Amino acid sequence: MRKSWLLCVLMGTLAWGQAQPGTTPAQPSPAQAPAAAAKAPETPAPEVPENAAVITITGVCSTKTAAGAKTAGGKTAAAKKPADCKTVITRAQFEKIAKALQQGPNPLNAQQKRQLANVLPRVMAMSKAAEAKGLDKTPQFAETMKFVRMQILTTQLQHKVQEDAEKISSTQIDDYYKNNPEAYEQFSLDRLFVPRNKQAEPEKEDAKAEKLTDEQQKAKEAADKAKQEQGEQELSKLADSLRERAAAGEDFIKLQKEAFEAAGMKNDSPTVNLPTVRRTGLPPAHAAGVFDLKAGEVSAVISDNAGHYVYKVVSKEVLPLDDKVSAEIRNTLKSQATKDAMDKYNNSFHAETNDAYFGPPGPAGPMGARPGAPRVPHPRMVPPPAQQPQTQPQAAPPAANPPAEPPAQQTPPSKPN
Repeated sequence: MRKSWLLCVLMGTLAWGQAQPGTTPAQPSPAQAPAAAAKAPETPAPEVPENAAVITITGVCSTKTAAGAKTAGGKTAAAKKPADCKTVITRAQFEKIAKALQQGPNPLNAQQKRQLANVLPRVMAMSKAAEAKGLDKTPQFAETMKFVRMQILTTQLQHKVQEDAEKISSTQIDDYYKNNPEAYEQFSLDRLFVPRNKQAEPEKEDAKAEKLTDEQQKAKEAADKAKQEQGEQELSKLADSLRERAAAGEDFIKLQKEAFEAAGMKNDSPTVNLPTVRRTGLPPAHAAGVFDLKAGEVSAVISDNAGHYVYKVVSKEVLPLDDKVSAEIRNTLKSQATKDAMDKYNNSFHAETNDAYFGPPGPAGPMGARPGAPRVPHPRMVPPPAQQPQTQPQAAPPAANPPAEPPAQQTPPSKPN
């Protein structure tokens, strides 16, 4: 669960306050945090009433007590000393704070509520001490509050966008399914892969030890280049030949083995059959020449930097609008609605900076920050990815298509898996 940035700031305040001078507060490892959360109870005890005290802080006065309460005669009573004060937080009050700090569909879990309960007394005590010193009246406090207010409003807007994007009706899902029939076609493909280059033969030990002159080295490099180009031409012609044999009905497994032997590849041949492939499952250059074929048809040779490919459509079906497809469409629509709304706000302004003051732009760091620049907390909305069923990992094509709805693009390997 993603933790609210406000809660992170609050937890950081606790860690800083508890650290010894000159030391760095210890942070739990990522492996320890889930384990600790798993041991905590999931929800507060249901028998605790809303008005029951869940935190009692001795030594911290409420605002009314600290300022001095009115007596029956209208006079102001003397303010109590901190040692005589007590602040009580009820379950209703605590849950109101927790909800404000962690908005969205996922509330704080039991472990996070316990952490918040540990933070609140220190924050309340130190904030009262700061007020007593007049730190809430300084210009720095006023400017900080302006910025924090903008941050909170930005977060509120982002949560509102997310809430509105969740409102997807069954009619919208039906319409999307009807208007995008190709997105829900599923294919069973046979794929033949011919490497672009032949496997280089290892040099002999005596050749490695021999020291070449500059002329001999240049001659060797020219000979190696000519040999490589000849190998590329041979494999390109082989791909055309194997494609013709595939179209004539020869077995793809047999042809794949022959292709790897011709390329001098010592490792096992890649998987030939891809049983469940969607249109988003192949690179665009491959998809264009494959998914418009009929069952039984063989594609032309498709070449890229890795090698040459030939596909055969074994079968094609249209996925029904079941629960799995409905959930996929819901995520797609939610992601698009979130993106559209955030694009509207992000494109509603244009900013220019004075380089004479800020200096020339440097290389962008995380989230566009310049290296060495002060880090300004900035909550950011990332649209939830649309969930697509994945093809089998061992049968995945060498690269994935980056459509509007994932899967994300992958770097082509030297051969398909």
